[in-house]
Amino acid sequence: MDLYKESLMDHYRNPRNHGKLENPDFSTTGDNPSCGDSILMEGIIKDGILTDVKFSGYGCVLSQASSSMLSEQAKGKKIEEILKMDKNYMMKLVGSQLGPNRLQCAMLSLEALQKGIKIYKAKKEK
Repeated sequence: MDLYKESLMDHYRNPRNHGKLENPDFSTTGDNPSCGDSILMEGIIKDGILTDVKFSGYGCVLSQASSSMLSEQAKGKKIEEILKMDKNYMMKLVGSQLGPNRLQCAMLSLEALQKGIKIYKAKKEK
C-alpha cells in the first residue's frame, strides 16, 4: 500500500477533529446525493482565522478521510486562504488524481466549510 493510501486509511480509521463544537460560528452541511455521503462542518472564527473546526457525518472512505485531512489543514488558517482552496488543493491533500465521482467525495468537506465561512462573513457584514 502506498503512503497516500495509508494516510487516507489512517484518517478514516482515526479521524481528526471529528465531533461537534459548542456554540460554533457556523454549521453547514454538504451532501452528495449520487453516493449518499453527508458531512457537517462546524467552525469558530476569531479575527479572520478559523481557530477551531469539527466535522461529523457519514460516507465513503474518501469523503470521511478528506474531511479529517482538511480539518487539520484549515485549523489556524485565515478564512480568505480557505476560500481560495479548490479541487487541485484537495487532490494534492488526498494525494492522487481523482475521477469526477471520487472528486465529488473529496470536495464535500471543502464545499461545506467554504459555504459556512461565506455565511459567517455575510452575517458579519450586515
